[in-house]
Parts: sequence; structure tokens; C-alpha cells
Amino acid sequence: MSVLSGKNIILGVTAGIAAYKTTFLVRLLVKKKANVKVVMTPSSKEFVTPLSLSTLSKNEVYSTFVNEEDDSAQWNNHVELALWADLMIIAPATANTMSKMANGTCDNLLLAVYLSAKCPIYYAPAMDLDMYKHPSTVQSFKKLNSYGNIQIPATSGELASGLIGQGRMAEPEDIIEFIEKRIVSKLPLNGKKILITAGPTYEAIDPVRFIGNHSSGKMGYAIAEEAANLGAQVVLVSGPTNLMVDNDAIIALSVTSAKQMYAAVHQNYSDCDIAILSAAVADFTPTETASQKIKKKEDTLTITLKKTKDILASLGKIKGDKYLVGFALETENEIENAKTKLKKKNLDLIVLNSLNDKGAGFKTDTNKVTLISKDNKISSYEVKPKKEVAKDILQHIIKQLHV
Repeated sequence: MSVLSGKNIILGVTAGIAAYKTTFLVRLLVKKKANVKVVMTPSSKEFVTPLSLSTLSKNEVYSTFVNEEDDSAQWNNHVELALWADLMIIAPATANTMSKMANGTCDNLLLAVYLSAKCPIYYAPAMDLDMYKHPSTVQSFKKLNSYGNIQIPATSGELASGLIGQGRMAEPEDIIEFIEKRIVSKLPLNGKKILITAGPTYEAIDPVRFIGNHSSGKMGYAIAEEAANLGAQVVLVSGPTNLMVDNDAIIALSVTSAKQMYAAVHQNYSDCDIAILSAAVADFTPTETASQKIKKKEDTLTITLKKTKDILASLGKIKGDKYLVGFALETENEIENAKTKLKKKNLDLIVLNSLNDKGAGFKTDTNKVTLISKDNKISSYEVKPKKEVAKDILQHIIKQLHV
């Protein structure tokens, strides 16, 4: 999933030959799951058709304040369009349009939307070499950048005139990458690597049966998704679940047993900044695993169990300067037991769940948590969807780390 997913994006198209590339740009934005509305200058329709852009964006294309062919049609409100947008891209940005943007000229719908916008505005210049280097164009760049607009630099290559030099609009793929990188660079967890565990572990009795628990992994996966949305690179070590990840910033490692999870966690711990262990790891595992399915010959079956390695405690012993978070699922003396676990395992934060709280625990889409820091400060939250709980946990960590 891209950081553009769910974003409302206005694409402003102006009258340059590079306008043909906007069909590809719209297509890429939609594939990133962005919501796209296109605003065209009237002259730009000579280079690319509104029908093409409307079909690709799945939205109406705007170019005038009123529909001149339908007197009863509602006018196109430039303020509503501007306020709808999370970001605006003007591509191609011609010398003419950039000059108007720089000097506050407002003679078409696109410029009215631009002047009304409160969101970040990206512009991708496109023109011939001499126009690109002209002092008036250079002055437009300076003014636009001083207003807080973000320039996506033109590239060098063969231009429409046949000249070779700078002035080519950046390719649609490069525009997307430029914007994604800039958004990520402003996120609070950018540059941080977070190790997260999720789900249950299954401890084999024989090739068919196992000892496990009811963990769905939903909490750990929600934390992983939110951490990635906040700019982190995430390694998610997951026990058996039916969940999938859809984010390029998440590396998902599948394991089955507590032993496998222990190994995967230790392989990825050394270069992480934060470790959040939300998996419900089995406390015990059979001392022996039958190589064949155990037949039901007797009325009873005795299985000898041994303790699994305590992954959280093992990390606490080598914690160093990493921020270590554990989870506690309790049924009695909850706060006291969680505080004991926090101190014993050398944690920075423990997330307490109670099976006594309605809407919390295994297999639910909601959770109710209490966060206890190593300084014994307690923060309690009401029942929320696990996606919202993930946000609370990560915002607490961000505040603690001052990032």
C-alpha cells in the first residue's frame, strides 16, 4: 500500500505537449488507490481529451466554472474542489501557467482552485529549453517555491522542438516516486525500523495436531500497517493467520512454532529501533513430536510439555538503546501482574489486555488496552477498533521517543 492510498488528489493539467502523459499519471495514481479529480485549463483539451481523463480517474473532469451546454447544471465550486484535496499536482506546468500562479493571475478554473488550495502543491514544469532557462521562468520558479509550492524538477532529453536539454516533464512514475518519498520524509517514524510479532504459534504434537491459542493476529497486523503509514520500515514476524499485508514498507516473515519465531526475531533484532512483541507465543511445547499421526488406541493420552524460550525476556537481556514493547493478557490482578512483567523483562512499555473487558482479547476487531510505561505512568483507553488502538500505541511511543 502506498502513502497515497486514500488521498484526495487534484491533478491540474495545462496546455503543453506533455499533457499526453497525464493519462499515465492518472492511471498510476488510481492504482495507488488515490481518489483523483482532474482540473484542466481550456486550452489543455487540445492536447488530451477530458473523456480519457474522466474514464481513467472515474470522476468528472472540470475545466470551466459553469457548464455552458447545460444552463441548469450546478457551477463548479473552486473552493470546494480545493478544500477536498489532500494534495494538488500541476503537471504539466507550462511557463504561462506558472507565471500566472506566481503573480496571482486568476483567469480560469484551475488557477482559482490553485489560489484556494490549503494543501501541499506539487508542480512539474514542462517546456522547451530556451523557455526553461529564460529569466522570467527562473523568477517564476523562485516565487512559486517561496510560496511553499514543491517543484518536481524537469529532466533533460530530446524536446518537442528537436532540441536536447532540460525542460522535459518528469515521467509519471518519477512524479509518483518523488511525491511518495517527500511525504514519507515528513512522517514521524521515517528512518525507523520496527520489528513486530503477531499471531499465535502452533506447537506440533504430531503431523496433524498442535497446541495453540485463539490469537487472530489482528492487533499485530494493525500495528504493522499503522507503523508503515507513519513512515517506518517494518519487519513483521507472524505466526499462522489468515491475514495479509499490502504495504511495500512491510517485510512479512511467516513462522509456525515458538522456536521459529524466536530465531526470526533474533535475526532481525540487532538493526531495529523499536520492537513490539504482540504475538501470543505458546508458553509450552511438547518434549517430543510424533513423526506419524497418533492413533486413538487408548482412552487417555499423556503429553509431556516443556517451556518454550521466552522471546520477550531474551530481548530484554540484550535490549541496549532499543525501545522494547511487550503485551500482557491478564485475567486477575491485571495492573500488578503487568507491572511485574514490565520490570522483570526490562521493557519500556507494556500493553495490557484483560479478558474481563468486553470487546477485548482474541478474535475480535476491537480491543481495550492500558499502556504502562517503565516510569509506571498509566494510560487507559476505551474499547476501539484495533486499527485505532494501533494508532494510540504508536503515538504513545512517538511521544516517549520525542520523534
